Amino acid sequence: MAARPGWYRMARVEVLDTTLRDGSQAAGVSFTLEDKLAIARELDRLGVDFIEGGWPGSNPKDIMFFKQVRGLTRANVTAFGSTKRAPGQPDANLDAIISSDVKYATIFGKSWILHVKEVLKVSPEENLRLISESIEYLREHGLEVIYDAEHFFDGFKENREYALATVKAAEEAGARTIVLADTNGGTLPHEVLRIVSEVRGAVSRPLGIHAHNDSGTAVANSLMAVVAGATHVQGTINGIGERCGNADLIQIIPALALKLGHEVLGGPEDLKKLKAISSYVYNILNMKENPYQPYVGAYAFTHKGGVHIDAMLKNPRTYEHIQPELVGNARNYVVTELAGRSSVLRYASELGLSLSKNDPAIAKTLQEIKEFELYGSLENADGSVKLMLLRNLGFYRDQFDVLHWQATSRLVNGGVEADAELIVRVRDNIYYERDSGVGPVHALDNALRRAITKVFSELRPVSLQNFKVSVVEGDSKGTASYVRVFIEFGDGNGTWRTSAVSKNIIEASVKALTDGYHFKLAVEALRSERSLR
Repeated sequence: MAARPGWYRMARVEVLDTTLRDGSQAAGVSFTLEDKLAIARELDRLGVDFIEGGWPGSNPKDIMFFKQVRGLTRANVTAFGSTKRAPGQPDANLDAIISSDVKYATIFGKSWILHVKEVLKVSPEENLRLISESIEYLREHGLEVIYDAEHFFDGFKENREYALATVKAAEEAGARTIVLADTNGGTLPHEVLRIVSEVRGAVSRPLGIHAHNDSGTAVANSLMAVVAGATHVQGTINGIGERCGNADLIQIIPALALKLGHEVLGGPEDLKKLKAISSYVYNILNMKENPYQPYVGAYAFTHKGGVHIDAMLKNPRTYEHIQPELVGNARNYVVTELAGRSSVLRYASELGLSLSKNDPAIAKTLQEIKEFELYGSLENADGSVKLMLLRNLGFYRDQFDVLHWQATSRLVNGGVEADAELIVRVRDNIYYERDSGVGPVHALDNALRRAITKVFSELRPVSLQNFKVSVVEGDSKGTASYVRVFIEFGDGNGTWRTSAVSKNIIEASVKALTDGYHFKLAVEALRSERSLR
């Protein structure tokens, strides 16, 4: 499914990213100066129109950011601040913006009469002067001004005429863009559609939207604003922000481009960078990625149900709203107790095997999967499932067996060391090996490799790339817990994953380890057979 015809059919929508300013106000989020500079470079590569770098009048870090951010080729950096505090008086906040040496300023002013009287503590007329004088002052110093009408939707619902008067004051003062902010995040999409439509009829300047996610509708609100005529959208990468967060640009951008047909960023190639920049920001903040995040999450295009997979193999459009590659993601299938024969057939196809749904090996493999998942999970364990299938087809018989294993750990000089010994039957030979490692599983793997690579040199490039343990559940009496071991292997040419469950973590680890090496041998045997044909 390609991008919809007429990528540029609709008006261009500007994107202002406020990850470095509004996103930094999220609880648990703290950017270093180096973080901010690095993210700015990535946002520039993505192709956003504006990067709101921070509030130079509030802290030294943001002042340093504006001094050091250089070399951007696509994005314009904006400095953030508020309208002046007193009519007719100089204002250090505005002067800090001017000193930032930027071409664009983003300033916010009050739209809600409640804030005017109880927070700013000025008269409604004075507030209009503050808006006008602030924009005019910045423009006199050569800056273009993006005006954020703070709490606009709440203000509009309480006093429509005054809220409109504030944005008209900004328009008359020469603001290039007037952004309507749902600062408290309490407005719903149908209200946004109605209110933005009314404002569109009252002002001639381009309109924008700045939505918060307190009602869980920030993305929908942003899209409704564009439908109503807004051509400027503000948000953050992954929706990070104060309280419940900001509108997530990772969701908004592809929706604007692929669903509404607007020109966004630099075109389709930039959309493919969305998953990468989403992961980058999560990683730089040491935050766990959301696998369920629309468009870019690890599970966004992962299919599990047997009926779904059967349909997907016939036509991906049956259960996907876009091609995952359009946003830099990829399609994935997992085999679990919900799997049908189509799921197993897909793995057979990946192995280059053409099998019928009625092949007994398919039914046997599916039954083994369901039995395994009584206590564990084979989700993403492609190596384990393919190995089951090859064994059930009679194609692969185990080339080695672990007859005995033992592992111990001990404290040494404040650290932990482990020793392991095992007895392995490799074809007709018996090998006894000992080795050590940083933990018992590492030691066992070292000893196992010493034994099996004496016969199978093709296993030497194999390495463990990931090892995870999770508690699954207790037995029916509630007296013991099963653990699931998940191991990822690589050999320089590809990766595969195995899983095993047991009440003993070492036993599960040995099973997952041996299956990983068995899978490599099975695949090599399959390749050899094909080369002889």
